[in-house]
Amino acid sequence: MERHFEQQIEELKRQLLHMSGLSERIIRKAVTALQRRDAALAAEVLAEDRAIDRLEIDIEERCVNLLATQQPLARDLRLITSAIKISNDLERIGDHAVNIAGCAQELARRPPVQPLADLEQMTESAVAMLRDALDAFVRRDAEAARALCRRDDVVDALNRRLFGELLSRMVANPAEIEPSMTLVLVSRNLERIGDLATNIAEEVVFIAEARVIKHHAEDLAGRDEFGRS
Repeated sequence: MERHFEQQIEELKRQLLHMSGLSERIIRKAVTALQRRDAALAAEVLAEDRAIDRLEIDIEERCVNLLATQQPLARDLRLITSAIKISNDLERIGDHAVNIAGCAQELARRPPVQPLADLEQMTESAVAMLRDALDAFVRRDAEAARALCRRDDVVDALNRRLFGELLSRMVANPAEIEPSMTLVLVSRNLERIGDLATNIAEEVVFIAEARVIKHHAEDLAGRDEFGRS
């Protein structure tokens, strides 16, 4: 019985890793479609996102079944309940990739615009956060998860820099306003992907240590109602 439960937990991890891999693939495909002005490639993202949606449902059903039939305790219980949240975050990451693909289709219908120098770096940073968050989840590595949370500042800084560049374009040339606003949405979606990867990392700390670090909860630990240590 215990061996069967362990196998089910391992299968749950494999499903989440597969879901993460699909999310990473469509993020890259959406940004490539944007860079190449390839509307057909962008359309593939919308189709492939359906597989991520199905996986979220499958993972949720597996978790509910495990909770009902195995009555897990302690860390196993935390892992299963967190897996439901993580699958939801991965589904939302897929939705952000779909948003970027939609922007790619919109820009493909317009005259070419000047490339954004930081877009590729922002994409790579967000994707690396996603990959490392799931790696920390599989290893239940709380320290790696904490380090990943701090990396979100890099993605946020790139988002601000891209916005500043696009704002300058819009001020300099009114014809750039509509395509630049579309690129602002692309940058914002990449920034949200970084935020969701951070959410996953926070769940890893909860699984490993039964400690909540969302909303800087660790900073508030040990303080009274007036914020005093």
